[in-house]
Amino acid sequence: MNLNKVMLIGNLTRDPELKTTPSGDSVASFSIATNFTWKNKEGQKQEKAEFHNIVAWRKLAEIIGQYLKKGSKIYIEGRLQTRNWEDQNGVKHYRTEIIADNMIMLDSKGQSDYSAPSNETVQIDEQTLPPADDEINVEDIPF
Repeated sequence: MNLNKVMLIGNLTRDPELKTTPSGDSVASFSIATNFTWKNKEGQKQEKAEFHNIVAWRKLAEIIGQYLKKGSKIYIEGRLQTRNWEDQNGVKHYRTEIIADNMIMLDSKGQSDYSAPSNETVQIDEQTLPPADDEINVEDIPF
């Protein structure tokens, strides 16, 4: 059995870059930062940031391009993929990316989740997203 699964919660370090391939598919690329906090031997708080390259395709890419910006807090789920290429000088380069297939916006102004469908088209617009300050009233729960 094999498993290639990544789950991260972090903040976008830059606005997503949205492009279209020659075949018409949308692709968004961006990076997120995650923080790791610990105490050293002296009891002082230490913090380290990790930066992750993310690539999203098709409808998920379009949604990311429309709703996310630098600083947005998101949950991203996907798989690791490493690609390589050779530059003009013949030097081989490697880049490990997370290919996203699920995203949840965690900012308080609009929380929504989206999973990339296999072959269906899903439309999300402003009316689909829940209101920013909408509170749940216990009396409104039907059970």
